[in-house]
Amino acid sequence: MKKRYAICGVSGRGLGMFAKPILTTFSASSELVGLLDRDPARFELFRTRYPEQAGIGTYSENEFDRMVDETRPDVIIVAGRDDTHARYIMAALRRDLDVITEKPMVTTGEDARRVLEAEKNSKGKVTVTFNYRYAPIHTKIKEMVLEGRLGRITSVDLNWYLDTYHGSSYFKRWNRVRELSGGLSIHKCTHHFDLVNWWIGQKPVEVFAYGALNYYGAEGEANPRKVDGRHCSTCEDTEACSYYSRWNTRSHTMRVQDDHLGSLSEGKSRFPYSDYRPDQCIFDSQIDIEDTYAATVRYNEGALLSYSVNFSLPYEGYRLAINGTKGRLETLEYHMPSRTPFPTPVQTIDYFPLFGSKETIHVVHREGGHGGGDPLLLEDLFMGEDARRPYRLLSGAVDGAYSVSTGEAVWRSVKEHRAITIDEVLGGNRPAPALSISGEGGQGR
Repeated sequence: MKKRYAICGVSGRGLGMFAKPILTTFSASSELVGLLDRDPARFELFRTRYPEQAGIGTYSENEFDRMVDETRPDVIIVAGRDDTHARYIMAALRRDLDVITEKPMVTTGEDARRVLEAEKNSKGKVTVTFNYRYAPIHTKIKEMVLEGRLGRITSVDLNWYLDTYHGSSYFKRWNRVRELSGGLSIHKCTHHFDLVNWWIGQKPVEVFAYGALNYYGAEGEANPRKVDGRHCSTCEDTEACSYYSRWNTRSHTMRVQDDHLGSLSEGKSRFPYSDYRPDQCIFDSQIDIEDTYAATVRYNEGALLSYSVNFSLPYEGYRLAINGTKGRLETLEYHMPSRTPFPTPVQTIDYFPLFGSKETIHVVHREGGHGGGDPLLLEDLFMGEDARRPYRLLSGAVDGAYSVSTGEAVWRSVKEHRAITIDEVLGGNRPAPALSISGEGGQGR
């Protein structure tokens, strides 16, 4: 019998990451039975792409219960704007349904706690799609830690870089409003915090951070003119805008930047949704989030994370070092070589035993999005987890909660100029859930 899925949030990710594989690769065992969204134009986009599926039921944002009653899904996929996640996760758990949700699971520590409590009282469970875990280079790092090659983990250095193409895209979209996204320390950095939590198998306890809005917003140094309400596709200041002119020529139609829409519109309307523009000006005064962070995170077993992220750099990638009582590993990755203005090497892992010779490890790379991780994640979601692995890769509600609470602690520390504990973020000074992180010794949900 096919497993039945309904999607809440007909976003680019909802269509490309979930609807498409359900209707194609995994159609023998999966069935899409319902779509829910606040914008009817999104249903039209779905029907344009999949005309043979025009009969699938569509529902407005307030018709969740009706959708469940009429379509009888087994699993709810939550893929809409970040601030909608908690609403539909909670609604699904109340109906004892399993949930697959895009990251971040929710946008606040308070909502994370609510989800954890709801899951305890439900027959359903929550899966968070942290696809970075699935990249072969990242699973190799996990294996090296589990094998004990580093010993007890003492510290981690992680510096993440987003280039002016990708980094600026968040400031063109709804992500730039903290109320909708939680800020980039939640929307984006939860990916990074989850990776570290999973790699080292420890839980974050306390965070201290600094942050700033250095590049974007009305005071951005590259702002050609202080005025609100501009859009890249109609702006009179594009030739004076370094961010626009870096990725566009005067005669070339504007490239829709990393908005998960460009590949979907296929010559129809540039912006096929009713009330969504991915080309808002990156220098608007509406922007109320940061674009630069430096943070220190303390973990329950003594490890310390030194983390930084910058959303406006000449190239994209990250530098990682993990230190332990038996050795150290280092790796450097350049994302998107086609956007990098210099030759980039193939990523390797350098391993330095505390007493011994350096070893360079070449990892087999895979095709597919997010470093080859997306296809493997989809197999686990729609075919069941690969039982041959000695550790878990799929993330659960606890993983989602710890990554979100770390991100909230970062921006609260920036705002309040003090260290923020995970307990106060997750539970208003109540102890954080005494649960294990997925993949810790192969255990956890």
